[in-house]
Amino acid sequence: MERFKKPLVISCGILRKEIEHLQRKGDIDVEAYFLSEKLHMDYNLLDRGLNCALKKHQKKSHRGIVVVYGDLCLGFNDEMKTLISKYDAVKVDALNCIDCLLGGKGNLLNLDPDHKILFLNPAFIEFGEKIREETKEWTRETYSMLDGIVLLDALGDLDDYQSKIDEIVERTGLPIIDRMDATFILPKHLSSQSQSERFWPDKSSRINTLNFKNYCQAN
Repeated sequence: MERFKKPLVISCGILRKEIEHLQRKGDIDVEAYFLSEKLHMDYNLLDRGLNCALKKHQKKSHRGIVVVYGDLCLGFNDEMKTLISKYDAVKVDALNCIDCLLGGKGNLLNLDPDHKILFLNPAFIEFGEKIREETKEWTRETYSMLDGIVLLDALGDLDDYQSKIDEIVERTGLPIIDRMDATFILPKHLSSQSQSERFWPDKSSRINTLNFKNYCQAN
């Protein structure tokens, strides 16, 4: 059986371009395995996909596995924590994929405590089939509770997506209120673990997601 000499990252495909960019730059030295971003549309499918990936790869990396998903990607009742605890793996400290691009540790809630912002990175821009498939009336009604859009730029290539960004703006009726340089959590996570020969799970630091959970249940 082939074994990886580097830490293995298992990540949502939403963050594929950012991770591969960091690999090319030499900012991170990892093997990477990506699950389809479309699994986000069904908790059960994502649960099965992550379980299969972890079972398949857990014996291949003697440096351990780093999971790049959010605490809430499987639901609001510690489903992700329960899944990760079954394996010799550690997960980055982030609420969801967008929080991963904001430095993690709940920074998403600091920037958007009232959940009024639509954050878009290149993958989310391309992943917006629902925005393009539904009628403009349905789309504007669906997004009417939001204040605007914040673009997250981790690759310096957002200008390449301008036509799709313009389409999202036009169909949602939301203005662009900011464009931010993304601060991806993964390099910092790997750096903090670099003194360890193995990426052992850290079960002591869990983010308090109560406010986010209560908001989502109320809406």
